[in-house]
Amino acid sequence: MMRDREQGRVTREQGAERTEELLRSVLQKVGDQPEVDRDLWPAMLRRFDEESLHRVSRVPWFDWALASGLVAFAAIAPRTIPVILYYL
Repeated sequence: MMRDREQGRVTREQGAERTEELLRSVLQKVGDQPEVDRDLWPAMLRRFDEESLHRVSRVPWFDWALASGLVAFAAIAPRTIPVILYYL
């Protein structure tokens, strides 16, 4: 009985040592360069500008198909326009 307890404690200690070793290896990678060498905000502004230029082309084709279907349906049955506007 005592031997089982010791064996369980040894296994837990080995698991704890392995976990500690893994954590140390990961934390060393994070600690290598604690601060960024340059300011990231101008790069983010450029990215926002690029996305705003291509915003229309990024709309999926099925959104355009749905919108055109709603317009066609409203043109065929104009009484449905208030219903469509209610659900938007």
